[in-house]
Amino acid sequence: MMTSMILANAEDPTLQTFENDVWWIVLIKLLGVFVILLLLTLFTINYERKVVARMAVRPGPNQVGPKGWLQSLTDGVKLPFKEEIIPKTADKVVYFIAPVISATVAFTAFSVIPFGPVVSMFGHKTALQLTDVPISVLVLLACSSMAVYGVVLAGWASGSTYPLLGGLRSAAQMISYEVAMGLSIVAVFMTAGTMSTSQIVAAQAGNNPTEAFDIFGWSPTPPSWYAVLLLPSFIIYCIAAVGETNRAPFDLPEAESELVGGFHTEYSSFKFALFFLAEYINMITVSAFATTLFLGGWRAPWPISWWEGANSGWFPLIWWLGKVLLLLFGFIWLRATLPRMRYDQFMRFGWKVLIPVNLVWILFLAGVRVTNDRIEGGARFLVYIVAAVVVLGIALLWPASKKPREYSIEEQLAARPPGSFPVPPMDLQVPPSPRARRAVAERQPATVGGMTPSPDDNTSDKEV
Repeated sequence: MMTSMILANAEDPTLQTFENDVWWIVLIKLLGVFVILLLLTLFTINYERKVVARMAVRPGPNQVGPKGWLQSLTDGVKLPFKEEIIPKTADKVVYFIAPVISATVAFTAFSVIPFGPVVSMFGHKTALQLTDVPISVLVLLACSSMAVYGVVLAGWASGSTYPLLGGLRSAAQMISYEVAMGLSIVAVFMTAGTMSTSQIVAAQAGNNPTEAFDIFGWSPTPPSWYAVLLLPSFIIYCIAAVGETNRAPFDLPEAESELVGGFHTEYSSFKFALFFLAEYINMITVSAFATTLFLGGWRAPWPISWWEGANSGWFPLIWWLGKVLLLLFGFIWLRATLPRMRYDQFMRFGWKVLIPVNLVWILFLAGVRVTNDRIEGGARFLVYIVAAVVVLGIALLWPASKKPREYSIEEQLAARPPGSFPVPPMDLQVPPSPRARRAVAERQPATVGGMTPSPDDNTSDKEV
């Protein structure tokens, strides 16, 4: 948690801060965001390869550049020069537009992510954020919603079966988990009271005495980071983000064991590189979004926050980058350790677990806010205890679902309707295959030292 001393040193941007930016400062920040995304993408690709290699106890990339760190750069240079193969049955216009949509919305979503506080750039005060609007979070959700169009159109325009199946899977998957992601953000809106990303970061600045609640004379303040204060929302967001970005164990649109390469099977050369770029930028975007909403944004974590200059100047850019890399490590860790889920299990988990839990959590949070507004003093704490006891009682007394009785084979055969296909007898013994029995030749023990075997113990003192 951060103290009021740290709050005084951090100059938080406001919506008016972005209105005062001169046009060439905006261009510099636009170029900076573009360069940061490209460098982070190149780093993340190599980062993933090295972490997975370390977990699998193998070398990983180690040939190109110092310890292999230029491998992703060479891959990016190589892909545009590869031969491009376009199927004859493809819709050429949509086939070209689909990867462009995926890459464009991936870059656009990063425009409202805050990197740091107000700094001095060439003598002008400006925020380390490209822009901000009162509904910046909705801009991010809109960009993530548009990303599904690139995937679906790529699968349809390829004119092939497997890409079409991958596009359909992706449409169902991304829409389903986007609902869970949107509901997890509702709790942040209710707590922060704003949809502006810069103001959400400011709301997680530190201990606010006005938010303290009284418990029989003790006045603690809630945690500053929403990852602690709104822990269920943070967990649901992280799960939904993995499904939204089509990453393992939720990489069903790209399941190579079932769909070859999924929606981008028929893509090659530069168009495949755009899909590859969009996937990793989406990973970076959802990680930066989680950092903004739940991990205090660019503000320094404890105990670094005790340093007076931790949240001023360009230092916050380091704390922001560290949090993003930590979340990216979570993506890589999941890929290296968990197997791919079955499609029906994946969809059932999204609709029957994440969304209902999210709705119950939002209802509980709304009840807490109403209680805080209308009840004061120790009575508020008693209301919380009673509500917790009621919830635990309902959870413990809730009747468990009864599994249907498993019928024996004889009962299943007796229940078959007349006219069904004949069934062979259940005690039928299948004879073993003749190939299963292999004749093993009788072998004489090997002689050692040129000795001839004797008829008694197969050994002799006589030399040959």
